[in-house]
Formats: sequence, C-alpha cells, structure tokens
Amino acid sequence: MTVDHDLLGRTAVVTGASSGIGRAVAQRLGEAGATVYLHGRTRGPMEATSLAIEAAGGHAHIATFDVRDSASLRDLFSQAATDTGRLDIVVNNAGLATREPVLAGDDETWRALFEVNVIALLVGTQAAVQQMRRLGNGGHIVNVSSTSALESDGGVYGATKNAVNHLTRVLRTELEDEDIRVATVAPGPVATNIVRNWDLQTVKGVVAFSGLDVDVRPGERLPDEVLDAAQAALERLIAKPSDIAEAVHYIVRQPLRLNIADLVIRPAKQLTF
Repeated sequence: MTVDHDLLGRTAVVTGASSGIGRAVAQRLGEAGATVYLHGRTRGPMEATSLAIEAAGGHAHIATFDVRDSASLRDLFSQAATDTGRLDIVVNNAGLATREPVLAGDDETWRALFEVNVIALLVGTQAAVQQMRRLGNGGHIVNVSSTSALESDGGVYGATKNAVNHLTRVLRTELEDEDIRVATVAPGPVATNIVRNWDLQTVKGVVAFSGLDVDVRPGERLPDEVLDAAQAALERLIAKPSDIAEAVHYIVRQPLRLNIADLVIRPAKQLTF
C-alpha cells in the first residue's frame, strides 16, 4: 500500500501512545510523514512503533512518564516545539477506564479517572496552545472521547468523557478567532487493552471469542494477538485501533479554515454487555 506523506514537515504529540488507539494514531501520523512525539508509561511498545514510523519515512521521539505529572507533560510540548520549531498536531488520547457502577466505586478510582481523563487533557491542551501561539503556525488538537459519554450506563468514566466533550466545545469557541482547531473523536467499542479494567466475566468473554487459550487475571494486559483475534471474530461489533487512527488523520489533514468538530465512530452493530 502506498502512503501519502501529507503530514511531511509537521510535528505531532500523541499521549497514551504505548498501546491501543494512541499507538495506532502515532504510527499513522508518522507514516504520513510527521515527526511524532510519543508519550506513554510503557517504553517497549513505543520503541516498536518508533521503528515502524522511521521505516515509513517519519521521525519519532519517546517520552515515558505518568500523564498526571503536569510538569513533565508541559515539558514534552515545550521540547517538541523547541526541537522542531513547530507544533501542528496534538492528540490527547491518554485515558483510564472502568465499567463499575457509580455506587460500587471509590474515591481513589474516581479521582484517578478525572485526573487522567480530564485534568491531564486540560494541562496538555493549555501547554499546546501556548506553544502554537508562540510559533504562530496554528494547529489541530484532537481529544479522544468515547460513546460512553452518550450512554446511561457509562458510569464515572462516561462522566469524564462528557467533561471532555464539554471542554472541547468551550475550547473551540475560545480559539475560534485563531488558527487552532479543536475536535473530539468518540469511538465505540475498540479492540484495545482498555478491556482489562472491565469485569472479569466480560474479559473472559472477549478472550473466548479470540479462540486462544489465555489465563485471564483482573487488571492484567491482554496480548495483542488476543485482541486482534477477538476483533476479527466480531468485526461488526468491535472496531480496530487503526480505524480510529484513520479518523484522526482525516481531521488533522484538513485546512485550518475548516472546523471538523466531532466524529463518532461506531462499529456496524451495537455491542451490549
């Protein structure tokens, strides 16, 4: 397959790029020619993605830290802008998810959900806008939301994604007179390791559909081959991370005179649990 380098010369920062949607987005932007700064907590997968980006003609840099470390997050945007003289694309993807009922939760989990999904997004967006304004080139900011924000059983996770949707609308208005566009991408079910935080029976069901013999333990990451096989078996119910990456690529290659506000990407059939 021939890949157009339509992002050649641009600089992108992708948070939560060590797995799932973030990893797919980083690779897609790098394949399109961007210099990509990958952020995540697990270095190994990002090194593999970095090699794939370099092989496709892009450039990649890796930063490993907890997204709740605000100082390190601000430094990442400053470094990307200083190193390359540009900051064109920001994808706020880092996220934490649970599926437990609100009344079954605890304040430690709730606090972590809001700190990762909302506060870190705000810190990163503020830092990104400061750099974009300093450099004067404008850019795109894409906030990864979820269809859980649209559902009555989304729990506290859905509430954090509702906050993301609201804040994105506010930012879009605040930045309307500048060349900085802000969009949300709201995926439905996607074959990523977000499922490891679901209830054990649901995770076992995903593994069963993969047809692979894997010992499932609460909170542990599932091998990529399990997720890939489960998605292939349920392709009309579960999307691929690359599907979401294509949507992000579509947004960030639009001219800044256009405002692609919100994209909801669901599989063909509704997945229920």
